[in-house]
Amino acid sequence: MTLAELLSNEELRQHEFPVTRDKIFLAHAGDCPLPNRVAEAVATYARQATTGDQEKFIYPQILETGRALASRLLNSKPEEVAFVGPTSLALSFIAGGLALRKNDNILIYFDDYPSNVYPWMALAEKGVQVRLINTRELGVIRPIDVMGQVDENTRLVALASCHFVTGYRLDYQAIGKYLHERGILFCVDGIQTLGAFPTTVEHIDFLAADAHKWLLGPCAAGLMYVRQSQQEYLNPRVYGWNNVRCQNFVAQEEIVYRQNSQRFEAGSHNFLGIVGLHASMELILEIGVENIAAELLRKRALLVPALEAKGYNVLQAKAGPENASGIVTFNKPETDLPALHAKLEAANIITSLRADRKGNRYIRLSPHFYNTDAELHRVLEML
Repeated sequence: MTLAELLSNEELRQHEFPVTRDKIFLAHAGDCPLPNRVAEAVATYARQATTGDQEKFIYPQILETGRALASRLLNSKPEEVAFVGPTSLALSFIAGGLALRKNDNILIYFDDYPSNVYPWMALAEKGVQVRLINTRELGVIRPIDVMGQVDENTRLVALASCHFVTGYRLDYQAIGKYLHERGILFCVDGIQTLGAFPTTVEHIDFLAADAHKWLLGPCAAGLMYVRQSQQEYLNPRVYGWNNVRCQNFVAQEEIVYRQNSQRFEAGSHNFLGIVGLHASMELILEIGVENIAAELLRKRALLVPALEAKGYNVLQAKAGPENASGIVTFNKPETDLPALHAKLEAANIITSLRADRKGNRYIRLSPHFYNTDAELHRVLEML
């Protein structure tokens, strides 16, 4: 199936994405409806699992092929991918597993999504200096902003690949290259770009992304990437039969971790979630990430001027294609945005209502590749 085939064949579109039968779903930066093939994959496995040992039907093949699919998306090695669940959990594993010492410093962005703030803030209890990056605008982090705020004691920078409110996409390649040249680790929360824009790890040490946004997969079926050269230095914060060697399931006298990414997978896997993630990654790769990215930017180019013509203030309206994303966020002075959001929902138009630290409210549109221009024009009419 190609993107052109999907958008030109309404019967196919409604079959692949049942949500389109009665809703215009424009909230993929928050949570996604499951595509039909993802739901079918989970349902088929669940039915199969009623007839015997639920692991035997897919283990270990689903893990091997799942890591291979993820490595294609990330341009990584399969053995660098772990299945640990939500983004919050993966980032907490990374923050808690680093061997940071008193007076080391890390650089984060305080107005990132809380999942990428709290795990790093907690390191202050160990005497680590947690620095907050200064920016001129909400969510706009330029390479020069990072370059000017790291020093010889900076051990890690943790940022999001795209800001969840403004939709500003990070130049993570330039930032990562700069940091690596100085021996500074780089961790990326990739949940707002993985599945929507190329998100590869050539200059990244750690990455976390759940499946339930742009990857179109189940909740809590996410990926954690750890560069192979860093795996032995990242101490697992959880222990179990799966990540610690225990021959014949007998506990040993010493804790010896398994090799590669398995060292971070402590216990039994969430196979229902991984089956869904497997199907969703196949779908994303079938359409093609580059094709998806181009389509999302085209949709953005349709929405932004139309919203501005209606008097709305669009965040990062002038962002170039290298920083723009599939997120279009807007507000309007003296407008009751919660009421407008509710009005859209009553019309089966699903958007997100968000706020910034100052309490300003916004409506966020985040269409995916399967949304049609007709749907977007319908939303603009309602506005």
